[in-house]
Amino acid sequence: MIHITKKENMVLNRVKYFQSEYEDGVPFEILKLDLEISEIELRDILKVLEDKKVVSQNQDHIKVEKSDEINVLESKAEVKREELDDMEKKAFEIMKKLGGESKLVSRYILEGEMLYGELKLSTQKTYKLIITLEKKGLIKKVQMKDGEYYTIQSPV
Repeated sequence: MIHITKKENMVLNRVKYFQSEYEDGVPFEILKLDLEISEIELRDILKVLEDKKVVSQNQDHIKVEKSDEINVLESKAEVKREELDDMEKKAFEIMKKLGGESKLVSRYILEGEMLYGELKLSTQKTYKLIITLEKKGLIKKVQMKDGEYYTIQSPV
């Protein structure tokens, strides 16, 4: 699921609307004139959409790449919150796989998987994610003879 703001959705809808008229993509100038927003703001929005792989840009021509599975939210804060929730779900699924039947995951293996595995999170995001999952009661830190572990508490 891709999460975007209402303003990003407005730009995306205009690109979709004009795309049938322009085979090589919608010219940036057409969008700028039609939307009546500043060039800087439009470029910022297009950059966000491009980073989310919703649109692509080639020489100031914009094409829609995919527009299914898009969730439109009120603000950037809501988008970040929703993306964190998605990240939490992915991380928890990874933890369940690592824990297997024992439901125990070594702290170091877990941190390594979050940093260098599928999610490739930064150190700070890894620790924030683990703390969030602990606060939500999904995992619990336990001390064992051979080191620190996390136990998986409940399914999502």
